[in-house]
Amino acid sequence: MASTERRGPRQIYAAFLWSMKGLRAAFRHEASFRLEVFLAVVVVPLGLWLGQGAVEKIVLITFPILVLSAELLNSAIEAVVDKVSPEFHELAGRAKDMGSAAVFLLLTMVVVSWGLILGPRLLG
Repeated sequence: MASTERRGPRQIYAAFLWSMKGLRAAFRHEASFRLEVFLAVVVVPLGLWLGQGAVEKIVLITFPILVLSAELLNSAIEAVVDKVSPEFHELAGRAKDMGSAAVFLLLTMVVVSWGLILGPRLLG
């Protein structure tokens, strides 16, 4: 249902606070998210330093950030599934597996993009 509230600085600030609350919760409760944050803290600055030109830099830093976004969505799916269906159900398991697969695909894209951009420089 669409909100009927007026949008303005207060609502934008409230949305920002809710987002920070979500990031804190993910960092506190999700080991995978913590690991991916630590990796992003390393690879994002490296991508900015090693990328030659704006496009390379964008590619090298976008995929690690997308991994974090996908991990947040995956964790949200898992939390909702666990709340709604604490006992095992095939569809619940499928939803969790699909969320995990989305994170895996983005992690694969990190490796592929870094390899395609930086591999030739390291090998040749």
